[in-house]
Order: sequence, then C-alpha cells, then structure tokens
Amino acid sequence: MKKMKKQTFAFAAAAMMIAGLAGCSSDNGASTGTSTPASTGASSSAASVVATISGSVATGGSTSVEKVIGALSEAFMESNEKVTITYDPTGSGAGITGATDGTLDIGLSSRALKDTELANGLVETTFALDGIAIVVNPANTVEDLSLEQIAKLATGEITNWKDVGGEDQPVVLVGREAGSGTRDGFESIVDVEDACKYEQELTSTGAVMAAVAANPNAFGYVSLASVDDSVKAITVDGVAASEATVQDGTYKIQRPFVFVTKQDTPLSPAAQAFFDFALSEDAHELVRLAGAVPVVK
Repeated sequence: MKKMKKQTFAFAAAAMMIAGLAGCSSDNGASTGTSTPASTGASSSAASVVATISGSVATGGSTSVEKVIGALSEAFMESNEKVTITYDPTGSGAGITGATDGTLDIGLSSRALKDTELANGLVETTFALDGIAIVVNPANTVEDLSLEQIAKLATGEITNWKDVGGEDQPVVLVGREAGSGTRDGFESIVDVEDACKYEQELTSTGAVMAAVAANPNAFGYVSLASVDDSVKAITVDGVAASEATVQDGTYKIQRPFVFVTKQDTPLSPAAQAFFDFALSEDAHELVRLAGAVPVVK
C-alpha cells in the first residue's frame, strides 16, 4: 500500500468536544486478543498522568482505523499535554512489521494476527470492532442474504435480484473508491478482493447511501454506525447488524481493530498510558462516534 505522510492528531474542536471522556484507566486487561504488554508502572490516575507523563507515542499501520485512532489520540493528548501521538497510515502489514522491528510503539492492524506472527513474539489486543452493514433500497423485497450470495452479487455471478428471492430486476452494486477502508473491509471479509463489478465507486459513506436510496435496484456497504432510514440494512445469514451482534460475533461482516505489540518489550510510560486509556470504558463513546464498535468486557 502506498505510504502516506505521517500525521499528528491535534484538532482542537474535536478534542474539546470529547475531552471530558479522556480519563485514563488502570485496567489493561480489556483485550479480546492474547495478552497485554507488561505494565510499565504508569499511573492509573488521569490527574497524575497529566502531571507526570510525557513523551511521544508512534503508532502506524491500518488505514481503516484512522478515525478511531484519531479520536482516541485527540482525547488523550487533550488531557495529557506533554504527550504527542503520531499515526502513520501505511497498511496493516506495515503496522505489524513496525511493531516487530520496534520502529513503532504500537502497530495497528485491521485483521487478526496470523499464527506465524503470534509465534514471532507479537501480541494482539483488540481495541475496537468494525461492523459493515449491507444496505439495499427500502423498496427492495430482499430481507436476508448469505455471505455466498453477497459475494456472487458483488462479483456479477448473480445479476438479477430474482435469483436471491427479489424482483425481476438487475443488480446494481454501489461501493467506495479504491483505497477506502470500508471497501477493503467488505471485500476482504466477503472474499471478493479485486473482483467486484461496481456500477458506481463513491468517495463517502453518505454518497453510497444516497445512491442506494435513489435506485431501487442498488445495494452497497456502509459502516454500521452510519445506517439510517434512507436505506434498508438486510440480515446476513439471518443475523441483523447491530452493536450487540458485532460484539458477540454472530454478525459475520466484521473485523477486529488490533493493537500490535511485542510480548517481552514493555511499553514506555506514555505508550502504556495511551494503551490503557484506549481499552477503558472512557474510550467507548469515542469509538462509537468514530463509527466503530467498542469492545465490552
């Protein structure tokens, strides 16, 4: 994936809106992955952290986590003015490599680690989940699709809605532009990478929903948090997309957002404090506002 310019999150307006949620937690066991890095002894008190923690925290990797890591970083830096958090959006593979070779304090991946990566001394800690809803026009009579049917609709193997229980009308796929994290998530989970037959490739979630709402034959994919009454979210293998079904794993079109760290390498005090905050209940609403699903213990 093409390397993008490293950026530091420092957007005052957003930080002011969410600063009240930015207290740090001492609980570093909120992981749904393997185990968390060993504690560095960083203080669990938000007031104490503001007074004592300083330094930089280098994160990087998955482009799909940009909004979530941005919201978390802004909130944390607002309450910890001596800490600078950077994010380098270079793709999950680069995030995993950066955690492995130590060029990143925390790598970012939008997939679970492979057994070979875990065996190489890495630790995965899920800090959020990404639910992707399949949406159709409200006039579409289709209510449920299997993953296999969704794949065939997306690749053009099925071209008429009647073949999946709908009306005798052509299928129109509306999706995101190349490079979109939502597109990457949909195509990788449904296993249709580089095989989709798009009628339209649009540059925002709002544009996808507007296009689906305007065309009774269209379907598309959007972040779960963005779904509104202008479109209809169908069930996938009988399961509706919701925060609860993403959290319990029954909704299939989802993936983890993962912190990648090294098993035997303690984080710096600043990195440990940010890690703990991102896994705390204080971060849940920030994750929701960024369009993802929080991990609940």
